[in-house]
Amino acid sequence: MATYDPASRIQKLRHFGEFGGVNPSITDSSTYTFLHGDDMFETFLGHMEGCFLYSRHWNPSNKYLADALAAMEDTESAWVTSSGMAAITCSLLQLCNTGDHIVTSVTTYGGTFAFLKNYLKKFQIEVTFVNISDLESVEAAIQENTKVIYTESVTNPLLQVSDIPRLAAIARRHNIKLMVDNTFTPMIISPARLGADIVVYSMTKFINGKNDCVAGAICGTNQFIHDLSNVNDGTAMLLGPVLDPLRSSSILKNIHTLHLRMKQHSQNAQVLAEKLNRSGISITYPGLKNHPQHELHSQLMNPEFGYGGMLAIDAHTVKKANSLMQKMQEQDVGYLAVSLGYFKTLFSCSGTSTSSEVPEDVQRQMGLSEGLVRFSVGLDNDIEATAETILQICHEEGLA
Repeated sequence: MATYDPASRIQKLRHFGEFGGVNPSITDSSTYTFLHGDDMFETFLGHMEGCFLYSRHWNPSNKYLADALAAMEDTESAWVTSSGMAAITCSLLQLCNTGDHIVTSVTTYGGTFAFLKNYLKKFQIEVTFVNISDLESVEAAIQENTKVIYTESVTNPLLQVSDIPRLAAIARRHNIKLMVDNTFTPMIISPARLGADIVVYSMTKFINGKNDCVAGAICGTNQFIHDLSNVNDGTAMLLGPVLDPLRSSSILKNIHTLHLRMKQHSQNAQVLAEKLNRSGISITYPGLKNHPQHELHSQLMNPEFGYGGMLAIDAHTVKKANSLMQKMQEQDVGYLAVSLGYFKTLFSCSGTSTSSEVPEDVQRQMGLSEGLVRFSVGLDNDIEATAETILQICHEEGLA
């Protein structure tokens, strides 16, 4: 597959401000005027390209950001939301009705797991959880009422790599949609180019990169985005998870540096993973040759952006994990905090934090150790020194 350059797609966009500013103007209006009565009616029907009706529907600032996301993903269109969970839930509810069925990876973000396992019951939407790497199990789980296969490009927190092209082939055979959460690997993996129908993000993480806001994105066809935003039955329009235009403007500026940040996150994570791996620490990172899907990741990725900034260390017990994380914070490795994609390294014990919605028995079945510490590796200028500090602490904890 030819190398794809999502960064240049973004850089080539031309968005000027109202008075020729190099940054687009921020439109903080909730409603918009029309010169003719017929124009308002046609806009309600979705027939007026470039006209804005009401900011819950569309606004110029959100449209600029959506255009950049669509360019990055090579999709026809995109929609921005007030959170990553809003992007996930609105997309799934747009695709599914009462009595429908979803096949999903059992290894997934805790909030997504809770929505699929617990919340969708009230709509009588069934969900089957599978090992997404077992493609035979994925296909066997598909029923007559299945509408979507849902997965993450690189799963949270076990860093399992989804075979998107083969999952897409399964979806096409059964005339259903493949939806992929690409939050861990923006620019690194381009799911739509690999066959995914819909790509979702928590832009809170790497895309924004500053942990100063919560936002999400949905990338797909013109038809799907139109359906989402339809004033009569569009899920995103009617549930109202609109992103504030001030935040859209901020994220749009940040997305222009995403390629630089992803390369540095990946480079630092690779150095850290190799050093810890050589010391005998139980570590998971797709960039290591001993990762079960290292070759698959290598085939799917846009090579110049590396293997990502996420890795995991198995401290075996919650007690050891907590001690390890506390010492790392005290010695300035980073912060004991959830989330990811920040310029500082963040770490948390997944089973008792971001995956706590997943029952303990299911955590064990999927291979999630109670002591698994998930790292979002930061933009450290001297990652070797950081690695030495982590290695020393691991020795103190008997992990190396």
